[in-house]
Amino acid sequence: METTTVKCALKPREYASNQEVKWCPGCGDYAILNAVQRTLSELQIPKEKATFISGIGCSSRFPYYMDSYGFHTIHGRAAGIATGVKIANPDLSVWMVSGDGDSLAIGGNHFIHAIRRNIDINLLLFNNEIYGLTKGQYSPTSMLGKITKSSPHGSIEHPFNVGELAMGAQSKFYARVVDTDIKSMVKVFRQAEQYRGFAVIEILQNCVIFNDKTHTEITAKETKSDNQLFLKHGEAMLFGAEKNKGIRLNGLELEVVRLGENGITEADILVHDAENENKTLQYMLTQLQLPEFPVALGVIRSVKTETYNEALYNQRKYEMNNSNFNSLDDLFLSGNTFKVS
Repeated sequence: METTTVKCALKPREYASNQEVKWCPGCGDYAILNAVQRTLSELQIPKEKATFISGIGCSSRFPYYMDSYGFHTIHGRAAGIATGVKIANPDLSVWMVSGDGDSLAIGGNHFIHAIRRNIDINLLLFNNEIYGLTKGQYSPTSMLGKITKSSPHGSIEHPFNVGELAMGAQSKFYARVVDTDIKSMVKVFRQAEQYRGFAVIEILQNCVIFNDKTHTEITAKETKSDNQLFLKHGEAMLFGAEKNKGIRLNGLELEVVRLGENGITEADILVHDAENENKTLQYMLTQLQLPEFPVALGVIRSVKTETYNEALYNQRKYEMNNSNFNSLDDLFLSGNTFKVS
């Protein structure tokens, strides 16, 4: 009798390892882990084809909790390891997991050059605006005046805006999500995985111990409809509980308007174009801040271009096809050679 093998679809829980998850109860990292497992399940990526590379920090425990390949590397250097993994194994789905301190402080140089090179990697950048693993020092994204163990009189440093930094480094894919919205995280993670290039996903994540409720104005049920502008390519930039508020371009500035007031209609509202190669408006969207504006979420930029790994492969292929030598032996034995008896 002929038998056939039926391959069962992998469920989200099957991507979880047998390791006990050791984040603080209530940490936003749990939701992100859940969203990643759901994303891999939706895309049916084989476990042996997914790799998670992390640096140092609370977020960097991530590889232990995935039943896949991975490396827990060193502080700020995950991008270098992830780059090597992707170049050596171009068919792998490579995810880099990092925090605001790991990527933007000690790893800042690696961060900007990985973006500039456009290597086909997904970066999950957990931004809780604090150093959590080392117990509560201010980080490169901590707000001006933030009182922490390392800034007892308030931070006097202006924080990085992750979107601005990514755009300045020539990012072709940048998105922002919140850890309280698993459904939206899955949508964005899925788009990032299907995108070919270095995908930066900033996740506004809560640290319940050292910086609790830092994103509450954005994520709270009572305020999120007015404080979140979830962008979708090709759709008007509307927000609010009744979708009656929008973003309009007034000269060289963005402004919030309300439908029905002063003759404002939906035709006056900007339509999001994530694929526009001119990043001027996308850059402006990364700068929207409370209380004057809602915070822009979703995929803000997604521009197709050749990846570093594709360019390297094509360069290698060209050199092989046009080489005078078929092997290293041919090279070593070419030119003036002699034989020792």
